[in-house]
Amino acid sequence: MTYNFSAAALSARIDPLLDLVLRQQRLVGAVVLVRHRGQDVYRRAAGCLDREAGTPMVDDAVFRLASVSKPIVSTAALALVGQHRLGLDDLVVRWLPYFAPRQPDGAVAAITVRHLLTHTAGLDYGFFQPPGGAYAQAGVSDGMDASRISLEDNLRRLATVPLAYAPGERWAYSIATDVLGAVIEAVTGLPLAHAVAQLVTAPLAMRDTGFMATDPARLAVAYADRAAGESRPRRLRDAGEDHLPFLDGMAGFTLAPARARDAHAYPSGGAGMVGSAPDFMRLLETLRLGGAPLLPPALARQMGESQTGDFDMPFWPGRGFGLGFTVLTDPLAAATSESVGSWRMGGTYGHSWFVDSAQELSVVAFTNTALEGMAGPFVTELCQAVYGTGTLS
Repeated sequence: MTYNFSAAALSARIDPLLDLVLRQQRLVGAVVLVRHRGQDVYRRAAGCLDREAGTPMVDDAVFRLASVSKPIVSTAALALVGQHRLGLDDLVVRWLPYFAPRQPDGAVAAITVRHLLTHTAGLDYGFFQPPGGAYAQAGVSDGMDASRISLEDNLRRLATVPLAYAPGERWAYSIATDVLGAVIEAVTGLPLAHAVAQLVTAPLAMRDTGFMATDPARLAVAYADRAAGESRPRRLRDAGEDHLPFLDGMAGFTLAPARARDAHAYPSGGAGMVGSAPDFMRLLETLRLGGAPLLPPALARQMGESQTGDFDMPFWPGRGFGLGFTVLTDPLAAATSESVGSWRMGGTYGHSWFVDSAQELSVVAFTNTALEGMAGPFVTELCQAVYGTGTLS
């Protein structure tokens, strides 16, 4: 099928969508970027960076990335693989002797770096578990709260909880990238922030991306979806912690927006980074075009290939998982116009992104509204607007 990704066509389709979702108070602010065949074909900052102060959104706004951190940290790990300093099939315990959780049968688990990258390690996230679940009882942080524990302390707590399944047995989205961050520290001998800068962000001049916001004036205020009876999204508490419900029976998210400015917060590889949409687009395009100067082409290609076979993918029908993000395997099951092999993920604070290599297309949508910007109708509506397959209502 032929699509029209010209600047004029994209503006005619995406602008009305952004105007609508802002008018409907589904989003407070957003930055949307589209690149096609290496060229900027759409770029818009809309709505508010800080609604209460009346500060408009800017295209270089800095956002709390949440799970958008994962492909960045995964790329850092793969850069070490490309340098022959780390192996995909290295046992994690080689690098982290203290991290030896047990399988459900009581045996010590043989978790590899590949298991961490593909989320097949047997780990979980506390926000998926029931309130007061095993991770909460062990004091495990998901990487977005206000805890002041160290990365090692968090992983030691994590290691006391039996795995949900034996490594490689199935797939489950998890805190695995936090463990991967600790592996990166062990391999490089550097704090994770310095290692990621050296391996990924500095070579790509991603100056706004790191584990702490360095320009608070550009840090987007975080909001939560409007609740029943409310007229607009709620500003998340900046001091202390706020709670964001997820699905019935799950603990939901414990968020501390101030963590983005806290030099003492542990560096969560899976959820702890901040960054701008242009920075992240630079990484996506680098990977789409073969990985240089970060990764050798074969490794960049492997990163974007599904590694999970026919494992069930809760929340992502029609997709598998590569070495850091989802990979589309069945567009019909996923109900999308994206091509087979497209990459996609998002972030709790309100982000979505995808890369359709067959169409030479990369799309980044960072918003400051959780969860609409990550998992609400806007995500599907934006995809439809990009391809020209949907209608506004």
